[in-house]
Formats: sequence, C-alpha cells, structure tokens
Amino acid sequence: MRFNSKKHLLEIEKKAESIKNVFEQKKVQIKDTEQKIRQKGEELVKDFRHQKEVTGQMLKIKKDHLVKDILETKAKVREKIEGVVERENIFTIPNVLCVARIAMSPYLGYVILQDNYNLALGLLVFAGFTDLLDGYIARNWEGQSSKMGSFLDPMADKVLIATLFISLTWQELIPLYLTLLIVARDAALVAAGFVIRYISLPPPKTLSRYFDATHATAQLAPTFISKLNTAVQLLLVGTTLASPVFGYVDHPALQALCGITAASTIVSAISYLVSKDTYKVLKKKL
Repeated sequence: MRFNSKKHLLEIEKKAESIKNVFEQKKVQIKDTEQKIRQKGEELVKDFRHQKEVTGQMLKIKKDHLVKDILETKAKVREKIEGVVERENIFTIPNVLCVARIAMSPYLGYVILQDNYNLALGLLVFAGFTDLLDGYIARNWEGQSSKMGSFLDPMADKVLIATLFISLTWQELIPLYLTLLIVARDAALVAAGFVIRYISLPPPKTLSRYFDATHATAQLAPTFISKLNTAVQLLLVGTTLASPVFGYVDHPALQALCGITAASTIVSAISYLVSKDTYKVLKKKL
C-alpha cells in the first residue's frame, strides 16, 4: 500500500514536471511572439517615417518647381508688357514748364476777375514765353523730348485758353457762344485722350498702370488746322485782354476775330474726326 502511494506521487511529480516544461515552452513561445510583434511594429513605424520623409521631399521638390514656374511666368509676362510699353523720363524742363502754365492758369483767371488787366496781360505774355521756350528746348536739347510732352503741351494750352475764355466771358469781353464752343471742343479732345490712353495700354489694364505717366503708350500728332486754331484763339484772348489796357473794347476787328475763331474751332474739330494720323500707339524698339 505504501509502495503504491509512493508510485502515485512519482507519477504526479512527473506530470507536474511535464506541465512545467510545457508551460516554460509556451512562455518562451509567447516571448518570441511578443518580440516578433515588437519588431514588426518597429519596422512599420520605421517604414512610415521613411515614407513620410520621402513624401515630404517630393512635396518640397514639387513646391520648388511650382514656385519656379510661377516666377518664370511672371517674368515672361513682365517682359511682354515691357516689350510693348515704353518707359521714359517725364521729369524734363519742357514738362515742368507745361505744368507751370497749368498751375498758373487759375491765378490768371482770378486776376482777370479782379479787373487787374495789366497784371493779367503780363502773365499771359509770360505764359506765351514759356510755351515757346519748352518747344525750343524739346526740339533742340537731347533727352528733353518726351511722349508725355506730346499730351502735356496741348493740355497746358487748352487749360490756359479755357481759363482765359471763361474769365473774359464773365467780364463780358468775349461772347458766351464762342466760349461754350471752345470749351466743348477741348473737353471732347481731353476725353478722347483718356480713351486713347486706355486703348493703347496693354493688359493688365490697372489704375496704377493707367495713371503711371512713365509708361508712354501713345503719342499725339495735332493737325495743322488745330495748330492754326490754337494760334487764332491765343491771338483773340491776347488782343481781348489788352483791349481794356489800350482802350479798344468792342472794336469791330475783335468781333470779326471772334467769328474767325469760331469757324476755325469748328473746322479743327472736324479735322480730328476725319484724320487718321492724330495719334499713334507706341511699341518698344527692339
């Protein structure tokens, strides 16, 4: 009986040892599995980071290419614009003299309204001198002629003449119908100048580029009859302004000159409508 019990204990110990060995084997297998899982996870993380770096580098390369393409396109657009639009120096002596005449015109009108005809006549003579001087300088001095001047010079003449006509009409020295005719024609020419500027300006047509005077896009070429009409108008306002000084107000010769001025104004307006060479669009010389 004692022998059987001992034998039974030995069998139990063998089974326990066997179970222990199986447990140890399972434990080792579990550790191996955990290690494999850990290695696989590390590999996945490593692959993810590598893929992320590769993707980041590719995005950076694409971004650099995109920025380069944008800059190249922008440079080509600018080159095309500069190839059409000519940039010039507008700060010339003739242009300064033209601006001075424009700035002086309101004061000249004020002097006339104050019945100070002697001073007004002197200012008109000075304005005429600056007109002759800026033309001489533009024709004979290198670098003083500008496309801007082709707009600015007739603009200064029109502002001066319109101021004189309005002031002298207010003083009842020039008939109202003649002043309305001249102002209407000059206003139409100024409006046409703005339209020409818009038409001749290449894209993009922005306000900053439209009013950038250094971009010369067109050049005016006044007709012969228009130049003659300007001379007749200046002769009329000059002699009319001098009439209170020298005492020949309402002289028949002045009345005749008013009729001649009206006729030449109408003819000059028609010449601008029928002539095709009053302006030309400029392109940069290559």
